Amino acid sequence: MKENWKSEDWMACLLGFIVILIAAVSVLTGWFDFSALKIGTWSLGESLSEADAAKIKPLLGQLTSGAFWGKLLLTFGVLAAIFSAAVKIQGGKLGQYLKAFVAVFVLALIVRIISAEFTLNRYLEWAFWALIVGLLISNTVGVPQWMKPAIRTEFYIKTGLVIMGFSVLFSNIAKFGLYGLAIAWVVTPVVILFMWWLGTKVFKMDNKPLVITLASATSVCGTSAAIATGAASKVKKEDLSLAISISIIFTILMMVFEPMLIKATGMSPIMGGSLIGGTVDSTGAVALAGSALGGEAEKAAVLVKSIQNILIGFIAFFVALFFATKVNKAEGEKVGAGEIWKRFPKFVIGFFIASLVASFIVLPLTDSATVKDINTVLDQYKNWAFVLAFTCIGLDTNFKSILKQMQGGKVLWLYLIGQLFNIALTFLMVWFVLSGAVFPIPVLD
Repeated sequence: MKENWKSEDWMACLLGFIVILIAAVSVLTGWFDFSALKIGTWSLGESLSEADAAKIKPLLGQLTSGAFWGKLLLTFGVLAAIFSAAVKIQGGKLGQYLKAFVAVFVLALIVRIISAEFTLNRYLEWAFWALIVGLLISNTVGVPQWMKPAIRTEFYIKTGLVIMGFSVLFSNIAKFGLYGLAIAWVVTPVVILFMWWLGTKVFKMDNKPLVITLASATSVCGTSAAIATGAASKVKKEDLSLAISISIIFTILMMVFEPMLIKATGMSPIMGGSLIGGTVDSTGAVALAGSALGGEAEKAAVLVKSIQNILIGFIAFFVALFFATKVNKAEGEKVGAGEIWKRFPKFVIGFFIASLVASFIVLPLTDSATVKDINTVLDQYKNWAFVLAFTCIGLDTNFKSILKQMQGGKVLWLYLIGQLFNIALTFLMVWFVLSGAVFPIPVLD
């Protein structure tokens, strides 16, 4: 079987590695600044504490500064160059793509500005606003035909995930040892299997890619897991949008109310933080919710979530294998290694390689501070790729189709029951390993 090295998956790997390499050279040599544009937190004028006010950067001041426009041009130039080159290699029409990409990038910039507002940034992630902006356009004036060449949701997602791989360090396992593994790696597959059984056997949902995508989003880390698993199961864009929307809405609710409930029960900070890390979907929301319980809880929450994030690639691999050999297999069809390889999402390989390089090559040869600096640069390029993707999901989605996908409320019930099961099982595991009744309680530095 001849491999198509011009495919979207392999192109995503190539683009991701190019960005990682340039970022690493930038940090290691100090010859140039490769940092992408990050919109500073600004405020609509609400009353702020002295500490919060110190973080504010007036929006007008940012928009009129030379540094802002310099970073904006760099960010646009890098993203336009790499994606346009890939489109050209794949035989696409470069002029049409560039014209459309400018429009999609402008929408992404608007999303980044909106989501940087102090209150919105605190409670609603950029992914939510990207979906909203895209949905408003697609469900009102509609998406013009000339914009469609740049609506390449999966391409942007896959490239962002390869870049994200560099931040997934296996060294995080050592920081929390078997405690973190028990919470993050034992509970997660059980929740996925439970939700798969609940969705396909109890609710009898025919849309199996949506079931597994929602299960992964619930049990691992929300949007990132949904993206990876959705690609592995060949989920429809509208279904991915639905899974992500549900995940985002309940992440906001859990981020606010879970710390309150933990405080009310008198749970120890390390147990409370670990429970948050294992159940709240977004890494950013995990850190914010954990900080409400203190420094120890925040550290435990982030460590558990970081260890859980390592599972993204493994889960995507097994989902691809399962769907190729069982779910999408035609009657009487023999699915061999070649067919499994053909169906396997190759960008997951890029995710793993980036993680392995960061964990076992760059980190040992440098230090954790250097890897952190590289990831600070990469984080913004990953975020820009994801904002482009989420905006495209919105542009490609119609409210009527979302309502149809709810399948009489089954999707919502699947999430609610699955998340309650996730919380209960995670709590039992957290109590088992961190209450002190069975094992000694670890001390986090």
